[in-house]
Amino acid sequence: MTVTIITRVAVKGNQKKLYQQVQLTTEQTQPSSVDISEDRSRNRVVSRTVSVFNNLLGISSEWEGIKSVIRVERQGTRASVNYYQTAYYISSLKLSAAEFAVGIQGHWGIENRLHWVKDVVFREDTSLIRHSQAAANFSVIRQLAIAICRLHGYSSLTTAIRSIAHDLEQIFLMIINPEL
Repeated sequence: MTVTIITRVAVKGNQKKLYQQVQLTTEQTQPSSVDISEDRSRNRVVSRTVSVFNNLLGISSEWEGIKSVIRVERQGTRASVNYYQTAYYISSLKLSAAEFAVGIQGHWGIENRLHWVKDVVFREDTSLIRHSQAAANFSVIRQLAIAICRLHGYSSLTTAIRSIAHDLEQIFLMIINPEL
């Protein structure tokens, strides 16, 4: 079986055999590259350690496209509560830990920027719309609303909602004429 892996793919517990192989690889071999960074924002501090492993003797031959195993350890404090998380990735590329760190952190920035807003502002995760295509359709509508508000210079959706929710004419103008 040949597997083609593009850039990097997260390895999670639902891929049990691969997950165990990746864990053992990171425990039993030395990383070829390590990058450590720390971020401070709002009321949290996050320390990230990205380790890249290129000695892949513990990975099954069915994963022949893998050139790197990446371990990302995050630890920090959110609202005075300590946490520790470990995530694993596989990649068909041989890059440094710093290069993988930029890609992984960039991905989470995009992911968080979109999904956090959709969940917190639009309460998407608690929506009762679950049938057929309705949930997907409403998700697209929410994403469209976010994009239109950002296009019109609102960096905060809460501010946008407070500013325009009562002004139907302004909402229609924003939708039909994005340049305004």
